[in-house]
Amino acid sequence: MTQTGPNALQPLTIDARGLNCPLPVLRLNKALKALEPGTEVILLATDPAALKDVPVFCAAHGLQVTQVSNREFFRFTIRKIA
Repeated sequence: MTQTGPNALQPLTIDARGLNCPLPVLRLNKALKALEPGTEVILLATDPAALKDVPVFCAAHGLQVTQVSNREFFRFTIRKIA
């Protein structure tokens, strides 16, 4: 799935706030299967387990991940490499 038009440069956002483990990672996995290499995905999560689960999932699947937290939720930016 390649984005075209005005949102072509916009990363896909997965809002998994309010969902508990393993649902944020399962939604991320499903979305990544349909995306081209180089695409960025933003994952929003509130489950504290995501702080461990998302980086471990990304490392196991060769994905680049950065994580930013605030008081309300966690925001992960993930880039599909291959």
